[in-house]
Amino acid sequence: MSADHSMFSYDKERLLVPPCGTHKVKYQPDEDWDFHADIPLLPIDLSLALPHYRARHQPVDHRMSMFIGSDTAPVKVKICRHQPRSKFYLEIQAGTSDVTVWLPSDFKGQIHHSGKAEFSAGFINRIMQNARLNEPDYEEFYTEDDVVVCTRGRITFRMWDIQTRAPENSQMEVLKRMFGCTRKAPETAIDWDFLLED
Repeated sequence: MSADHSMFSYDKERLLVPPCGTHKVKYQPDEDWDFHADIPLLPIDLSLALPHYRARHQPVDHRMSMFIGSDTAPVKVKICRHQPRSKFYLEIQAGTSDVTVWLPSDFKGQIHHSGKAEFSAGFINRIMQNARLNEPDYEEFYTEDDVVVCTRGRITFRMWDIQTRAPENSQMEVLKRMFGCTRKAPETAIDWDFLLED
């Protein structure tokens, strides 16, 4: 992992943003992060819209970098992408917070997370086959997406559907899995009771 994207990023400058709503992520050439929200006490529910174009003076191989910080309040983050060329790096440092992350359905890259994670049916149907989870020899590939989630709380990965431009339809994705309408996912420990609670 590069020095610019350390696992411990709380010492970076704080960018004050509202803890809820949709935010467009813009290239910030003079900052460590293109989007930075460190909100220790309030619940976070953000939709981060990645740009569909490359900004002026933005290096061709630049990945949009986003940092979310929290302590104990729940964290929900949706990564909304309309163009696959917008690669990203997302880091969430969340203390003991429960974290839910929606990743775009065309996600391709690696995910590192602390503890045990749960995966929605949509994530398994559409993303799991293109994701490498907690690989021991961690190396950044700047042509791929990269996600790091560190918390002692619960971690849940879900899918943001790039075709409908909305979070996954949980019931439809569960039915697809039940009736075998999707490719077989790699073997993972899946909490099916959790999926049916939605």
